[in-house]
Amino acid sequence: MFGYITTTPKPGWTNTEFVGQIGRALGVPICFDTDANIAALGEAVWGAAQGLNTFVYMTIGTGIGGGGMINGQLLHGLSHPEMGHIRLPHDSKKDPYQGACPFHGDCLEGLASGSAIIGRWGRSGETLPTNHQAWTLEAHYLAMALVNLICTLSPQLIILGGGIMQQTQLFPMVRRNVLELLHGYLQVPTVLDDIDRYIVPAKLGNRAGVLGAIALAKKTVHRGQPA
Repeated sequence: MFGYITTTPKPGWTNTEFVGQIGRALGVPICFDTDANIAALGEAVWGAAQGLNTFVYMTIGTGIGGGGMINGQLLHGLSHPEMGHIRLPHDSKKDPYQGACPFHGDCLEGLASGSAIIGRWGRSGETLPTNHQAWTLEAHYLAMALVNLICTLSPQLIILGGGIMQQTQLFPMVRRNVLELLHGYLQVPTVLDDIDRYIVPAKLGNRAGVLGAIALAKKTVHRGQPA
């Protein structure tokens, strides 16, 4: 249903009419997309993905979402990307935590979101030391997800944003895990020789979503129709 938030792990938002209510209240055309797609648009216009037409943006926070562009177009299709709910191999002996996602349990969001960190360790990520074993596990799950996306979407760049990625020690750990999991399969210099510039933080930081919303509004006004 266009303009509705349908199924979501966020309490109180299931089957909420969003676009209609905002449009009626303000009397203006409303643009509507996912937070990850909007942040991706911001990074494409003003951030790390300038000049690229195919890239992925992942937001790693309380939940996990993903979006991006393919051939210059924001990712859409049947609905919208649900990268946070892709399934990952889960070794329950090494990590007995069953997952935080109310729909899938141990999907990517269920295992690697901020909610999962609290559920597994009893503390939020910002209270954990940088050498805590939580970050080794986090990097492992994020890397598995990124390898799946690299192999399926072949992005020119991967941007990681969100509160969890404020733990900057995660970036080298994730990059190293990605190379190990790819195991030499992709003979692409961008990945093999320059992975520090292939998996990068959001250049716009926590402004990516707001600036992306402005970019979408400008794009919609230019087209003369709501999106």
